[in-house]
Amino acid sequence: MNRQSVSSHLGSRRSRPSTDVVCQLSSRKNELVRSSLDSSGSPPRGSRANSRAAALRNPLDCDKTLCLTNIDNRSTWDRFITSHPEANFLQSWDFYEFHKARGKKIVRRALTDEDNKIVAAYAGVVETAKRGKYLAIAGGPIMDWEDDKAVKAVFDDIEAQGLETGCVFVRVRPQLELSDKSLALMRELGLKRAPMYLSVEFAGVLDLRKSEEEILAGASQGFRRKLRKAEKNEIEIAAETSDQAIDEFCRLEKLHAERQKYVAFSSDFLRKQFEAFREGGEVLIYTAKKDGEVLAQNFMIFYGPEASYHYGVSSELGTKYSAAPLLHMAAMKEARERGCIRYNLWGIVEPEETTHRFYGVSEFKRSFGCEELRYTPAHDLILKPLIYQKTKLIESARKRIRRV
Repeated sequence: MNRQSVSSHLGSRRSRPSTDVVCQLSSRKNELVRSSLDSSGSPPRGSRANSRAAALRNPLDCDKTLCLTNIDNRSTWDRFITSHPEANFLQSWDFYEFHKARGKKIVRRALTDEDNKIVAAYAGVVETAKRGKYLAIAGGPIMDWEDDKAVKAVFDDIEAQGLETGCVFVRVRPQLELSDKSLALMRELGLKRAPMYLSVEFAGVLDLRKSEEEILAGASQGFRRKLRKAEKNEIEIAAETSDQAIDEFCRLEKLHAERQKYVAFSSDFLRKQFEAFREGGEVLIYTAKKDGEVLAQNFMIFYGPEASYHYGVSSELGTKYSAAPLLHMAAMKEARERGCIRYNLWGIVEPEETTHRFYGVSEFKRSFGCEELRYTPAHDLILKPLIYQKTKLIESARKRIRRV
């Protein structure tokens, strides 16, 4: 597993504005200053906007070697993101086309050097909620976390984008493995641990540089037994991108949710996501059938170095015939052919969390013999402290109720 490390020597963004950032001050400077001030012309008391508003009132000379800009070219964006081995679909172009299709405002920002080469990038979506409007950045930014100048420039820009879009806070779940250094970096950047997750923070991952035989050797006896059982049952496996495939997935997901007692995604949500990734050739619906009846389906995304088990559903009959292992083995084969080096089974919980609602599926994922990857958890960049307190109270309560 490629481990992203971080520098613990980054200067505090709260103490002084950076001279390393190309500030976006031209046409929107006055608007941002006004949004950062209260009716008396002063920054809100106790607000993170203090340093930003001060910087805008007394702008420093910009460092001409770095520039922050919007990106509007798919190939330019995806080429940079997929060049990083830790990246996955959470920062892909198509994921944010999905958000746009849902009527959401998005940002796609890149940091370029003096040669106009991208050295860092992040995408985010503005989420509106009664508890507070926020900018969500899942699986990003993508950059060299040892580059202090780039890290500082990017997080200054993230703060500016949050202010410009009128957000209460920015929630970031970085694509960075959990360590003492990563947590220290979040603190040095002025971020606070979020009361609720943004994306998966604890995942099961398989190394696709291993052969199928090596992966099966590392799997549990129970997994191998289920796989042999499925093979004897003459189950048919198909991988499709048809409208019929996603329609069937939506139907089965509703039945699966009723049986497992969780709230199903809307068909519109799933279809828009499927259509966005289909545009880039990055999605397949894997279907297991026996005698013409659908047993199970997996919604798989293939992006850059990673194949992601995004969603999975099954019928009661599918459980009886152990169809799921066959779907995963077929998807792993496709992933290798596409050049993926990692198969992400996504969220798992601790083995001792037996009352957690994801305990059962976590044990199934562990039966693959996967490595356990812990991401740095979601952190919040607080822009409006008083309103944020409401968010914190609501989300803390929801986390307890939902047992997540």
